[in-house]
Amino acid sequence: MKATIVSAAILLPTVLFAQEKKKAAPAGSPFTIQGTVSEQQKPATVYLRMRKGGETVLDSAQLSNGKFTITGNVEEPSLVSLMLVQKSKEKLMSMGRDMLALYVDNGTITVTTTDSISKATVTGSKANDDYMKLQEQLKDVNAQAAALQKKYREMAKNKDEEGLKKLETAYDALDAEEKKIEREFLLQNTSSPIAMYVLNQVAGYDIKPNEILPLYKKLSKAARNSPSGKDLGKRLESAKKTAVGESALEFSQADSSGANISLASFRGKYVLVDFWASWCGPCRAENPNVVKAYDKFKSKGFEILGVSLDDKKEKWLAAITADKLTWTHVSDLKGWKNTVAELYGVRAIPQNVLIDPKGKIIAKNLRGEELEKKLAEVL
Repeated sequence: MKATIVSAAILLPTVLFAQEKKKAAPAGSPFTIQGTVSEQQKPATVYLRMRKGGETVLDSAQLSNGKFTITGNVEEPSLVSLMLVQKSKEKLMSMGRDMLALYVDNGTITVTTTDSISKATVTGSKANDDYMKLQEQLKDVNAQAAALQKKYREMAKNKDEEGLKKLETAYDALDAEEKKIEREFLLQNTSSPIAMYVLNQVAGYDIKPNEILPLYKKLSKAARNSPSGKDLGKRLESAKKTAVGESALEFSQADSSGANISLASFRGKYVLVDFWASWCGPCRAENPNVVKAYDKFKSKGFEILGVSLDDKKEKWLAAITADKLTWTHVSDLKGWKNTVAELYGVRAIPQNVLIDPKGKIIAKNLRGEELEKKLAEVL
């Protein structure tokens, strides 16, 4: 749950609903969403947002006589968002919050409501039926998470560092409970059309291969051969290669002056490979902890190699200066396509890997006091 709250905005592209209609080339099986908003009298537009081929695809339909139709194609059951946006005389009120998450599959799906699409009834999708069953089981956990998120925002606004630290235990407990519920659902529904989605939720962004691989193998061959199944298979392979106890994968990347810096050049020291970006709020919030650990242990054989997922050099360098990050930094300025991040299977930031003087990974994703505690142990 902690990772969900802190990193969700970093893990996924920003949800934007714009007037421009963007469509990808048709692929997979066709679906149709037949919608009714019976009491909606004002002009309105229904927007659909979905992920396809690693890209965000937007579509839209005008509400006419309380009805709308959206068609598309999916290669596998997919979680999408519908947003109902009313038009005014002045502008399109695109920042509304009347939104519905639902699972679409091939065939016709019916969405019915009176005025708010977030309260709609959905029929015609087995995937959505299973998704709603899971959400019902997670109802209490999600309510507690919402309450914690509210506290988190208040404490962050008031810069209540001690209060934020105390929330960590509660976040961890909720995260464990959430994954327990999802794991049980998965084991009881291995042939569900949302099985791969559930497994991805259990796996999180920091995959533990010894826990996830047995669950992955329980799913059907069709699920494993689906686009998301193949993607998770690749992530599992990457996670095995970058697990604690494995030798760190070698790489080199350019620093701000264009000189190539290799991981091998740090051999003989403890080095933290720190994945971050100037635009990543949680990364910037964590940087003071990393600075503190570096100042404390740099004289004892500890170094940091920052790998930035920035795509604008000036913002990358400005953040380094502003946060007083006095260690070595590299980036290919390709954003999420950073080759080192892809090599290490990084899907969310901040993330880090601690490597010993012999080049072996000894810890991952150390935060706050955990980093200092681990460094004190090995140094």
